[in-house]
Amino acid sequence: MKFAIIKERKNPPDRRVVFSPEKLKEAQLQFPQAEFVVESSDIRVFSDEAYRKAGFTVTDDVSDCDVMIGVKEVPLDALLPKKKYFYFSHTIKKQPYNRKLLVDMLNKHIEMYDHETIVKQSGARLIGFGRYAGLVGAYNGFRALGLRDGLFNLPKVETLADLDEVKAELDKITLPNIKILLTGTGKVALGAKEILDHLKIKEVSDTLYLTSQFTEPVYVMADVMEYAKRKDGKVGDKFAFYKDPTGYESNFMPYAKETDYFIAGHFYGNNAPYLFTREDAKHPYFRINLVADVSCDIDGPVASTIKPSTIADPFYGYDPQTEKEVAFDAKGAITVMAVDNLPCELPKDASEGFGDMFLEHVIPAFFNDDARGILKRARMTTADGKLTERFKYLQDYVDGE
Repeated sequence: MKFAIIKERKNPPDRRVVFSPEKLKEAQLQFPQAEFVVESSDIRVFSDEAYRKAGFTVTDDVSDCDVMIGVKEVPLDALLPKKKYFYFSHTIKKQPYNRKLLVDMLNKHIEMYDHETIVKQSGARLIGFGRYAGLVGAYNGFRALGLRDGLFNLPKVETLADLDEVKAELDKITLPNIKILLTGTGKVALGAKEILDHLKIKEVSDTLYLTSQFTEPVYVMADVMEYAKRKDGKVGDKFAFYKDPTGYESNFMPYAKETDYFIAGHFYGNNAPYLFTREDAKHPYFRINLVADVSCDIDGPVASTIKPSTIADPFYGYDPQTEKEVAFDAKGAITVMAVDNLPCELPKDASEGFGDMFLEHVIPAFFNDDARGILKRARMTTADGKLTERFKYLQDYVDGE
């Protein structure tokens, strides 16, 4: 089996890679029967020379490889027929902008394994960049706070070498007595929590957060059953909510009345209630004035997120009264950070963390007859140009209906 670490070709350029040279070396030692080659790239966070020094062939032609491993979408003209591909295709939610990509893969008889579809039997994701999205998102929110209120000037994450440097910059700042809400309990939320804990911000209970004022910055981590409730007043059940959230409504306003800085690190499922609406944001007691929306669902559960922002221009303002975009530091505005590719700002750390997971969960499946069903569950398309049973729901999307 011959694996290729492919060049990232999407714009804007993404410097991440699934395997660092060190991790690829580890994979080679663990699976001597595998052959790994690296497609030459001038943008990757690890240089071609670093892979050569680790003992790998670096080449412009990977057409003789069986499995292509990348991060972002592959342009249609770069897709090689009859190969196995791993990357984020952004098609599993029927994203209109990538329909042609899925159609082209079917036409080229490509076996597609989306990183998002690499899951346990329970459906829980096994790999992703969530932790790094949370880390960078929380940091960016504090950076916005410092710039907007003239408190401190944190540098952009992309100018820093790694996570250690990010944390070293945070050590230099002093925060005002703000109240911070973090939603979610998954990898994204835990990444954001890592930043809050590094800053030694005190974590408090929901009850205390909702009923008390403090003389120091504090935060609360709220799970879905805290910010959503059953419409009939009965006790909610998280797992029932995940299966069918239609009987639930938002319980977010008690938090909105007590929060200065909101970090949205939750997963938002179809048909779930919005956390807060545009009308909610107009309420005189709505206190939130800064949102780091790591989840970044546009015109969705976080009403102030009206567009994604970019690494180059990460902040904008949302005027609750006019429901329009304004300057990020405009009076009365909610300052919004909604960068939708946050892990790109920490390419080295994000790549190293991703490689750990990929080596643990995916590569072994090629050599143990897929004992845990990882590849079977993840495979979206077959070598004969059809959708697998698990992804038959995409047929109307493929057909353009």
